[in-house]
Amino acid sequence: MTWVLALILLPLVGALVLCGLRKNDRAAVTVALAFSIVEFLLMIPMWATYHPSGARLQQTSSVDWIPTFGVHIAFGIDGIALIMIAVITFLVPIVIGALGTADKLPEGRSAGGYLALILVQQALTIAVFAATDVFLFYVLFEIMLIPMYFLIGGYGGANRQYAAVKFFLYSFLGGLIMLASAIGAYSISADKLGRGTFDWATLVTVVRDAPTSTQIWLFLGFFLAFAIKAPLVPFHTWLPDAASEAPIGVAVLIVGVLDKVGTFGFLRYCLPMFPEASKTLAPLVLILAVIGVLYGSILAAGQQDMKRFVAYVSIAHFGFIALGIFAFTQQATVGSVTYMLNHSLATGMLIVMLGLVIARGGSTRISDYGGMYKVTPLLGGMLLIAGLSTLSLPGTNSFVSEFLVLLGSFTTQPVYATLATVGMVLAAAYVLWLYQRLMTGPVRGNALVGAGGGPGTAIAPELGAKKTIRDLGAKELAILIPMVVLIIGLGFYPKPVLDTVGPSVQATLSAVQGGH
Repeated sequence: MTWVLALILLPLVGALVLCGLRKNDRAAVTVALAFSIVEFLLMIPMWATYHPSGARLQQTSSVDWIPTFGVHIAFGIDGIALIMIAVITFLVPIVIGALGTADKLPEGRSAGGYLALILVQQALTIAVFAATDVFLFYVLFEIMLIPMYFLIGGYGGANRQYAAVKFFLYSFLGGLIMLASAIGAYSISADKLGRGTFDWATLVTVVRDAPTSTQIWLFLGFFLAFAIKAPLVPFHTWLPDAASEAPIGVAVLIVGVLDKVGTFGFLRYCLPMFPEASKTLAPLVLILAVIGVLYGSILAAGQQDMKRFVAYVSIAHFGFIALGIFAFTQQATVGSVTYMLNHSLATGMLIVMLGLVIARGGSTRISDYGGMYKVTPLLGGMLLIAGLSTLSLPGTNSFVSEFLVLLGSFTTQPVYATLATVGMVLAAAYVLWLYQRLMTGPVRGNALVGAGGGPGTAIAPELGAKKTIRDLGAKELAILIPMVVLIIGLGFYPKPVLDTVGPSVQATLSAVQGGH
């Protein structure tokens, strides 16, 4: 058994165990955390045994599934898939650990059911990143919507049903359109090879020689599915609703991992399978990317809801990622791939920090807070770190990615890169504005000032406040410190990640540049 298969199967075993613990929340959290930590530990030897200069796909396995149609249950990883698998194995323990502090379930909902769905979502997402059969990828792409639908619809906020249905329908429709293109690629392989196949490596060598007009139609089917998932403007409207209604931990997975399936799809499927179409339609994608950067930034600055704020910040960041991918340079594409990782860490921490703020104040409205730093200095400091990483301050992980994207894009797309730099300025404005509203000045706002309040160690004295506000505790620091270590560590020493993804990026670009 390969490491990949072990990483897919272990969370499923954990989910089965949790189904028997639905009436014991404390035991469920302990068991889920144990499985997620073991999962992370299994990822370490997988990373250690991966050789960037080796075969394009490693840790491969394949068994026949539907032999008549050349369909296999086949898995394998390259450097791009590896870092995305690594980030989900890192984030899931954070999500589980945040339950009860930054994250609280609705009344009457068991932790066992919630955590079982989290582990199933983890297994399916890893499988999506590792799938090397296009039909298997499609099936997993659609199936992974099911646990997320129940996580949003069963454990979210007041409008959770609307948000869950909208999320499901958008992604499901995109997947059906992708299936039509996958069948088209299968037909091309059948014509050229005498027997159709869904094997990714074979389709890359066969479909890339199809006429450009054919490639464009097939490209659009895959692109639309991935643009919805990413999400690129104007296919983004499901994300603010899903992120604002989902529990904090689920929002971390949506923005930190699930969305990356879209940008991963651009790199794994759109570029190498349809190189001529990718080059032909690149200007359109670049326009959408820059619109996303500016649109997401402007709307983030105008948000009053903290969770919707993070959603629009992510839309802006995904614009940067798409810009780097379709600039077709080594620097820009490496920057985009590392941005996928670093955005997950920075935005994941930002969501957790805002969840901790919401848990203390009971409101998601920014205007209900103010001056929290005076009574929660540790929380304020951690929020500042997350915010600085989000705005790509030098010395944080995101800076390296954003710098590479812009540097690489300037060489081939100077106009789009110049427009995207405006997004950097806007990022500094909206992140610092959020921090100023929440943390600076006198203690104020309905969430912080008022009668009542639970037990705590700090009291807001201004304006006759009686409400107690607790600073970060040991459990919360244990969740946050690993994220801070990676944010700062990758900011100063990104070499391990850059070395891992570099050869895979080069192979992807070679496929594009070598089109007929």
